[in-house]
Amino acid sequence: MIVRYTRPEIGQIWSEENRFRSWLKVELAATETLAEAGWVPKKAAKTIRERANFKLERIQEIEAEVRHDVIAFNTAVAEFVGPESRWFHYGLTSNDVVDTAQALLVKQASRLIDAGIVRLAQTLKKRAWEFKDTPQIGRTHGVHAEPITFGLKLANWYSETQRNLTRFRNAAEDMRVGKLSGAVGTLAHLTPELEEKICARLGLNPAAISSQVIQRDRHAAYLATLAVIASTLDKIATEIRHLQRTEVREVEEFFSEKQKGSSAMPHKRNPITCEQISGLARVIRANAQAGFENVALWHERDISHSSVERVIFPDSTILTDYLLAKTTQLIETMFVYPDRMLHNLESTGGLIYSGQLLLDLVESGVSREDAYRMVQTHAMHSWRVGLNFREQILADKAITTRVPKAQLDRAFDLKRQLKNVDKIFVRVFGKKSGLRKATTKTGEKSY
Repeated sequence: MIVRYTRPEIGQIWSEENRFRSWLKVELAATETLAEAGWVPKKAAKTIRERANFKLERIQEIEAEVRHDVIAFNTAVAEFVGPESRWFHYGLTSNDVVDTAQALLVKQASRLIDAGIVRLAQTLKKRAWEFKDTPQIGRTHGVHAEPITFGLKLANWYSETQRNLTRFRNAAEDMRVGKLSGAVGTLAHLTPELEEKICARLGLNPAAISSQVIQRDRHAAYLATLAVIASTLDKIATEIRHLQRTEVREVEEFFSEKQKGSSAMPHKRNPITCEQISGLARVIRANAQAGFENVALWHERDISHSSVERVIFPDSTILTDYLLAKTTQLIETMFVYPDRMLHNLESTGGLIYSGQLLLDLVESGVSREDAYRMVQTHAMHSWRVGLNFREQILADKAITTRVPKAQLDRAFDLKRQLKNVDKIFVRVFGKKSGLRKATTKTGEKSY
């Protein structure tokens, strides 16, 4: 089943309508709390609660004249409330509303991103168990190294995704703060106790201390965490792109029967989803840099951060949610070719077992320097000429007289190289899930 991106609601979170609705929530929470404390007449608070509303078009119309969005908002609401509106926004400054409401918006977006990370982790876990015992050549520097399994690669991505989930939840919690401390953070017009009660009403914690704004180190850390998540998704997409190369062709992103890869070359099956993920991850990382620049503001506040945040918070949260969904779909539907993996693993005639052979020679009494020289000489010759490395080793009496035939055979044993895969899976997942030897997307059985 193909997982499709059907999450437009994260875009709606950042709509102007929802932004002003969040401002209204903060204003009403403040009015109700102040009324309970006797700071605002209860009758006025009741009127404000019942009548407070706005029309987006009216806010925009007023803002075009006054060039101040919060004043435009307050004026538009006052037209609904009437005379009691003098108690609306009582004791507050603009950023008491704006910053606290932004925390509510980030909280809404974070719930969706959190769910997206969890879904990706579940998909990675399922497919890791599916290919736990599927041999694949491990590559370092793009060159064949030693055997792994494709399940190990997926398990590694799962483990990283779990770390991302922990990091993200910490960053989201750090953003779950409000402030109603006034123009320079001194609570000159309210009290710390009232600030705490207003924030509690909104499901937020009060910032222990603030200036006119909540300090932007929190925002930078949140955006940086989104950038780390995007980098993980880029990493996954880049690996699949490499594995889809014609010369490798071990994994391939889903390609439908009616899909076209090129206007000029009918044979093309391009990894466009992977390339989209890698490309858009760059935008999220770039936005994180802008978040870092927002930390340093003049004195108790300037507004150099404000215009930037109107772009980077919607863009980064929407893109992260989108890329999580795309990557989950990519992993869920990708074609995997176990036979091709095994073919590539065996294509160098046993060269990938040189490390084990080196150790076996050392154990047989050969010095490490001599053992390395003997193995490397055969390896380089076999590679250059195209000979079977294992056959060359078995024909070398300098080696066979030192290492018994049974031990040499064991040096080239694939199962020996993968003997600890089960233990690694237990460390990653805690216990076996039973998802083994499942049918792959090509109808082949995993090894």
